[in-house]
Amino acid sequence: MKTAQRTNKWKKIIMWTILSIVILVAGVFVYLNSVTYSPSERAETAMTSNAQVNVTKIKDGYRFEPVGTEITKPNIIFYPGGLVEPESYSPLARELAEQGHRVYIANMPINLAIFGQNKADSFIEEHPDEAFVIGGHSLGGAFASRYAREHNEKLEGIFFLASYADEGGSVKNTDLSILQITGSDDGVLNWEDWENSKANLPEDTTYVSIEGGNHGQFGSYGMQKGDNQPAITEDKQLEEVVVALENWMDTLN
Repeated sequence: MKTAQRTNKWKKIIMWTILSIVILVAGVFVYLNSVTYSPSERAETAMTSNAQVNVTKIKDGYRFEPVGTEITKPNIIFYPGGLVEPESYSPLARELAEQGHRVYIANMPINLAIFGQNKADSFIEEHPDEAFVIGGHSLGGAFASRYAREHNEKLEGIFFLASYADEGGSVKNTDLSILQITGSDDGVLNWEDWENSKANLPEDTTYVSIEGGNHGQFGSYGMQKGDNQPAITEDKQLEEVVVALENWMDTLN
């Protein structure tokens, strides 16, 4: 009898433990979903293929390719910002594809690049003999840098949008070309950490500041908590980002 009681007691303990874990995990997912930024209507529209750009959903994200144009420029791999859905960067990807690039946007587990640092592998495997650059926005840039540190032989450069390389992603002693783009009115970026992180980049890093740009307008998902109101439009910030990226990539040839 006592053995049966003990067995029932342990069954109840295990059952309640499993139930508690399920409730906790479900709660975490509900919370993350509530604080995750979704793409704007403009970004959703940019996800549709047309006569200029073909958009394809692939294993680890999305691929944007120019239609009817030979791709002679570097392929671009993009890591989204933390808790920002990847589709939010489709306007940027589309603009770059129209310039002749093949662009990949990684789809991160629970929209956090910390859990998908090596997503770039599957993109590079599609065209292993072609040139690639990698970059990202905010948290995405930090983990793009960590990937680049460990796989610099596969890449030509890294770009950071409102982001920086921490010690774990230091690329100071690599031959990679580096581009740093920030918005002057960014209220989310930790500017002290950003300044200190310059020690993790080569001396010949290219720095571009977009006057009036903020943090959220590097994507297209609305105002981000803690950010400042931008002094320029989303269109203008996107235009300046594309120009800075193109000028930088032109130096890689």
